[in-house]
Amino acid sequence: MKKRLRAIAFYLPQFHPIPENDTWWGKGFTEWRNVVKARPLFKTHYQPHIPKDLGFYDLRLEESRLSQETLAKQYGIYGFCYYHYWFNGKRLLYEPLQRKLKNQKEDMPFMICWANENWTRRWDGLEQEILIKQVYSENDDREHIRFLCKHYFSDERYIKIYGKPFIAIYRPSLLPNISNTIQLWRKEAIKCGIGDIYVGLVNSFGHNYSARDYGADASIQFAPHLQHPKRYFNNVFSKFLFQIYNGKESLCIKTLQFILSHFKFYYKNPYIQNRIYDYHELVMSQINKPIEIQTFPCIFPMWDNTARKKGKNALIYINSTPKKYAEWLENIANKFIPWSDEENFIFINAWNEWAEGNHLEPCEKWDKAYLEATYQVLSKYS
Repeated sequence: MKKRLRAIAFYLPQFHPIPENDTWWGKGFTEWRNVVKARPLFKTHYQPHIPKDLGFYDLRLEESRLSQETLAKQYGIYGFCYYHYWFNGKRLLYEPLQRKLKNQKEDMPFMICWANENWTRRWDGLEQEILIKQVYSENDDREHIRFLCKHYFSDERYIKIYGKPFIAIYRPSLLPNISNTIQLWRKEAIKCGIGDIYVGLVNSFGHNYSARDYGADASIQFAPHLQHPKRYFNNVFSKFLFQIYNGKESLCIKTLQFILSHFKFYYKNPYIQNRIYDYHELVMSQINKPIEIQTFPCIFPMWDNTARKKGKNALIYINSTPKKYAEWLENIANKFIPWSDEENFIFINAWNEWAEGNHLEPCEKWDKAYLEATYQVLSKYS
C-alpha cells in the first residue's frame, strides 16, 4: 500500500497592523518593516528577502489570504499551522484567522500552535524588557481551552486526527506543569462537547520531549532548532590557521599574533558577530539521523534572521538551495513511517517567516523554486 503524507506549513499572522504594535514599534508597524531593513553582511549574503508573486500583502484582506491558500494547495501543502498568541485571555494578531473562520471560501485546513512566550524588545536587543507577559494558572488553562473549543475546534476546516482537534504547544518547557495543563484541557474539551483533543509538544530551543511522559499524543520537530553543524567561520578559520602554521613557532604564538594584528577585522567581522552555519552540512547530518518514535518531522527551506537581529547575533544558514532542500525533504519522506493512517504529517517551517529569511512563498531570488521542489517530492505521497 502506498504511503500517504500530508505537509503542514507553519504560518505567521504578523502581516497586519495592531494597536499594540503601533504603541511598541511605531504607527503602522508590521513584519514587513523588519524585512525591508535587512542588508547583506558579506558578499554572497542574500538580503533583503523581497516577496514576488504575493507582494507586501496585508492579511486583513480576503484577496491576500485566498491567494496564499490557492498557491499552497497548488504546490501540495495540506494545511497551515497558525501561531496563536494568548496572554491570559488577551489575544494578539488574531485577525487573519478570525476573518478566515467567517469566510467559507477560505477552505484550507488549519490548526494552531500556541506561541506561549513573553513578548520582549529583543528586536532592539532589549530582551529583558517585557512588553506582554505570560502568567500561567489553572483558571487560565480552563478559560483558554474553552475559548479554543468554542471558536476554533468546532470548525469543520480544523485539522483533526481521528476526530480529535490537533493543537501544538510551541514552548512546553515554560509551562509550570505540562501534564496538568494537558489533562485539564482534555477534561474541559469533553465537557464542551468537542471530545478528546490531540496535543503535540514542539521540540524547540533544544528540548526533546517524549510525548507520552507528559500525557501528550506526539512530539513535533522544529527546524532549525536541531543540532547545528560546526559554525562556518570556525571551519574556514581552522583551515587558515593550518596554512599559516609552518612549524617554526608554536601555533599559540602564531594565532595570538594574527588575532592582535587583525583585531579590528575580528571585531567587525560578520562571521564572528553572527552564528553562521552551512545548510548543506546540516542536511547531510540530518539525513543520517533516524526520526524518533511518535514524532512528526520538520524541515525548513532556508533561514536568515538578519532582519530581526540588525546584523548581530543573527542565525544564518548559507548555501541553502531548492535542490538541497528537496534532497532533505525526499529523505524525510522516505524514512518517516506514520504510526497510523492519520498521523502522517510532515511540518515545514515556514510558509511566510519573511523576517527570518524562511519562506515557501515566492521571492525575487528563488521565485517558486522552493514550492516546486516541495511539490516534486510530496506529489509522490499524495
